[in-house]
Amino acid sequence: MREKYLPNTEALSATPEGVTFNDLGLSPTLLSAVNDAGYTIPTPIQWRAIPEVLKGRDILGIAQTGTGKTASFVLPLIEILSQGRAKARMPRTIILEPTRELAAQVAENFEKY
Repeated sequence: MREKYLPNTEALSATPEGVTFNDLGLSPTLLSAVNDAGYTIPTPIQWRAIPEVLKGRDILGIAQTGTGKTASFVLPLIEILSQGRAKARMPRTIILEPTRELAAQVAENFEKY
């Protein structure tokens, strides 16, 4: 797959007015979980990355700490994983993190949604 690089520019530094998680292509079940978590408006990294991941594209995104990068890939992965069946003994997703703390954060996000 080709990677799509999301440029870090001033034009992309804010989510467009009126954009909500409903606009990103997530299922009603996942939208309910997002709403239950207290999120209403996606961050810039989320509104740019989630639709691309749902299309099966590889993403390289860079954003500040606390901007929702984890949800940017966890939410579409949950969506994709919920739509298909696993082949016997075949991994469907592998997530690599550089530290135990970050791995725990990703696991918590999967459990949250």
